[in-house]
Amino acid sequence: MGKCYNFFPEEFFMKEKILYIWKIPSFPVLFLINTIFGLSMSFFAPFSSLFGIDEVGMSNASFGIFMTVMAIGGVTISSYIAKRSDTKTSRRKLLMITSITGVLGYTSFAFIRDYFTLMVVAFILLGTTAAAVPQLWAYARDALKAAEVPGKDTPFIMNVLRMFFALAWTVGPALGAWLLVAVDFKGLFLFAAAGYFLAFLTIVFSLKELEQQPSVAKASLAVKNHITKPHIFAYLAAALLLSAATSIHMLNVPQLVTKVLGGTEMDVGVIFSVPPIFEVPFMIILGIIAIKMDNGLLVKIGFGIAFIYFLLFSFVSETWQIYPLQILSAAQVSITSGIAVSYFQDFIPEAQGTATTLYMNATQIGQTVGYLLFGFLSEFIHYDSIVLIYALLVGIGLLFLVLLGKQKVSIPPKINEMGMK
Repeated sequence: MGKCYNFFPEEFFMKEKILYIWKIPSFPVLFLINTIFGLSMSFFAPFSSLFGIDEVGMSNASFGIFMTVMAIGGVTISSYIAKRSDTKTSRRKLLMITSITGVLGYTSFAFIRDYFTLMVVAFILLGTTAAAVPQLWAYARDALKAAEVPGKDTPFIMNVLRMFFALAWTVGPALGAWLLVAVDFKGLFLFAAAGYFLAFLTIVFSLKELEQQPSVAKASLAVKNHITKPHIFAYLAAALLLSAATSIHMLNVPQLVTKVLGGTEMDVGVIFSVPPIFEVPFMIILGIIAIKMDNGLLVKIGFGIAFIYFLLFSFVSETWQIYPLQILSAAQVSITSGIAVSYFQDFIPEAQGTATTLYMNATQIGQTVGYLLFGFLSEFIHYDSIVLIYALLVGIGLLFLVLLGKQKVSIPPKINEMGMK
């Protein structure tokens, strides 16, 4: 048996909690890799619509199709990788593979400008790379189990891990905007590729192989056995709708800022850098709250904040007005991208890779819907009018959680003193 880590006595202050988390085997390395992944991803995501529409010359509709193909690649390939990770192949090896495909994919993006070739690269290489973060977080859950960390402490620890991802986004978009101005998209993508190569080297030389987990029953891996449960379906549907709204928002904001509000690419970078600054303290505070509060209620609150954020965003008329709204964005992301994942993992505790990837696939399918909607809606609707449409999507997702999101637990019949039912 491994050493049991009981981290969080009530009298512990935040400093002590962070120090104890740092002592969990493999976690310092996981923090580093998570930061590198976040930084590399932040070089592409905020500027993807500028790359496709302005650099490559795609139409709004063809760009939506392009991003959809990349999302479909992420869903299909990461689903296969999830099954491998829960049954045969170690997560460490899969993290190595997904890092290398990130190197190859972003290097290709630096030089290729042919639409169909880019689509193939996006589907195969970046589709494979999409499995990197789910596998990293699933590895983290396995590491917590190996260290015998109490389950009640998991939401806080996973939020701290997510915090390092957010830290990367505090500087990534602004740095990406500077690189875009200084060295154009070629240099930007080469920096992203270098990040994945650094992650690969870190995994090879610093991340330990965990003991092979017991084989997972095929029934645990059967997706239909899970998504037919109302509470699981509700959370997947809500995650899909929020992801669709977030994807449309991420593609719409650069166009709205540069083409409607009169802003610049640097404004775009700063706008996407503001939320992570607040996400860091939010995630620490929420991680502590999550230990004592019903996580299901907390997730619903996160969706409510997201709905209010998008609704208020529809009233923006000048670039500076976006900055204070980003605090609301940070609040909802801290919940829906941190606690929500840990909460959903507890629905399928016997298959962490499958649970994590099932949730991530819902978000990636949501991205697919979002990319298509942005591509076709922006052909006919003004950028500032699209905001109300994806605010409505989040509102529907919140309704799913309120109406169906409660997990029903079967309670065994009471036993009387004579042992009779």
